[in-house]
Amino acid sequence: MTMESDPEKRNRLAIAGIIALGLALGGFLPGRYYYKAKAFDRTVTVKGLAEREVKADMAVWNLRIIRTGGNLESLRTRLQADQKAAVKFLADGGMEEGEIMTGRLETNDLMANPYRSDKIGADNRYILKQTITVRTGKVDAIEKLVGKTEELLKKGVIFDGEAYPPSVSYLFTRLNDVKPEMIKEATASAKEAAEEFARNSGSRVGEIKSASQGQFSILPLYQTPDAQESQQKEKKVRVVSTLEYYLE
Repeated sequence: MTMESDPEKRNRLAIAGIIALGLALGGFLPGRYYYKAKAFDRTVTVKGLAEREVKADMAVWNLRIIRTGGNLESLRTRLQADQKAAVKFLADGGMEEGEIMTGRLETNDLMANPYRSDKIGADNRYILKQTITVRTGKVDAIEKLVGKTEELLKKGVIFDGEAYPPSVSYLFTRLNDVKPEMIKEATASAKEAAEEFARNSGSRVGEIKSASQGQFSILPLYQTPDAQESQQKEKKVRVVSTLEYYLE
C-alpha cells in the first residue's frame, strides 16, 4: 500500500470540501447571492442580486365610451356630449389638455354584416365607440379619478363593457436612472459571495475570469398568482449579475 504524502492528502481534502460545499450551497442564500465552485478549474461562479422598490412615474388610462341605437346622427350627438363630460371629469381631476387625447370615432353598422343575428333591428343597428386616452405623470391623481368613474355613469356616460372598468397601466420609465447603482450593488454582492466561499475553502479570490450582467426585471411589489406589474403603482426592480473568479 502506498502512503499519501501530507500535501497530497491536504489537496484531496480541500477539493472534496469545495465540492461538498458547492453542492450544499447551490442556491441564493440569505445574503442575496449564489455560488458554485469548479474544484478542478480552481474557479468559483457567483451571482449577486440587487433589488429596489420603486413607484410608477407614469400612468396611461384608456376610457372607452359607447352608444348604440338606430339613429346615427342622434348617436353622434350623444357620444359627443359623453366625450365632453369625460374630458371635463378628467380636467376637474387635475389633468391638463396636453395629457388628454381623443381617438377617432368608431362606427359599426350591424346591418352591413352578412352574418348578423336575426335579432338585429333598426333600433340597435349602430354601435359608436370612442376612446379617450390620458397619459400623465400625475399617478396619484389618476388613481383618485379611477375611483370616481361612477360619477360619469350617473351622468349617463356608458363605458364599453369589454373595457370596463377602464384599465390603467402604471409605468416606471426611469429604469436608466437606477441601473448604474443597482449594477454596482449586484457586483458587490457577487464579490462578497466569492470572498465567503474562498474563506470557507481556504483559498483567495483572484482575478475575474468572466462577467455577465443579467436582464433587469420590473415586478409587482406585492406578488400574487394573478398580479400584473402594470396594474400596481408600487414595483420592484431586480437584476442578477454573474461573475466567475479564479481561486488562488
